Amino acid sequence: MSGVLSFETAAAALRAIQSALAAGSVARLDLTGVHQSDSAGLACVLAVTAEADRRGRTLQVVQIPAGMRVLAQVCEVEPLIA
Repeated sequence: MSGVLSFETAAAALRAIQSALAAGSVARLDLTGVHQSDSAGLACVLAVTAEADRRGRTLQVVQIPAGMRVLAQVCEVEPLIA
C-alpha cells in the first residue's frame, strides 16, 4: 500500500485487500508507502487482519507508520496489528 490511508481512501483499500485475501494472493501487508493515516486507515488494517484470521490465514502487517502505531497504542489495539 502507498499514499494516504484515510476516510477518503480506506473503503477502496479495504475492498482491494479483501479481494486479494480471498484470492489467496496476500500473506503480508506492507505499509511502507503509507505516509498518512487516520482512524479509518487503522480500522481498515484491523478489518483485514480479522478477515484473514476468520479465513484461517496469517496476515503479517509490516512497516506500520508511526502515526498509525501511536493511534493503535492509544486505542489499545496494537497487539492486533503488531
